[in-house]
Amino acid sequence: MGLVHKEDTAASRPDELHKEIERELELSDELVAETYDLLRSIASRHLRNGAPIPTLNTTLVVHEAWEKLSRDEERRFANENHFLATASRVMRQIIIDYARRKLASKRGAGSEHVCLDNQQLAEPEPEVQLLELEAALARLAKHAPHLERLVEYRFFAGLTMRQAAEMTNRPLRTVERDWERARAYLAAYITSH
Repeated sequence: MGLVHKEDTAASRPDELHKEIERELELSDELVAETYDLLRSIASRHLRNGAPIPTLNTTLVVHEAWEKLSRDEERRFANENHFLATASRVMRQIIIDYARRKLASKRGAGSEHVCLDNQQLAEPEPEVQLLELEAALARLAKHAPHLERLVEYRFFAGLTMRQAAEMTNRPLRTVERDWERARAYLAAYITSH
């Protein structure tokens, strides 16, 4: 479906999304509000921790993620942490896809080519920074998939170490060591590129 502007769909208003979540999951009003707030928190963390993209906002990411999650009738969640981790992964994919589409529309498009030998280079655009982070995570996933999932749980979904340990069925101390390894790997990759 792609990202839509809030005028394009009734479900883009928080009250409409709340009603949709309630219908889909048969949840109480309080639980719907709590779920929506958790999803907004995760989306906000993605937009803040990745690279800020001014044309993308938390509400759009939450609604797009909800749309994707609600369309998959086969998907089942073991617990709240599993739901939040899955929602976080979906949001990350939405943001990365958005950044790729935005950069693709900027490439070429009849622009005049300029020699950069004597030009000052500007800071990379947020979309470029986000794609660099995604490349680092993809490389980490090839090297150590469990570390990439841990970064997803901690950095994007906002799970605590204890929650991440529960999600991975690993001892807390092992998860803490893995977290340090993942952070060191990402830092080394990003500084070398």
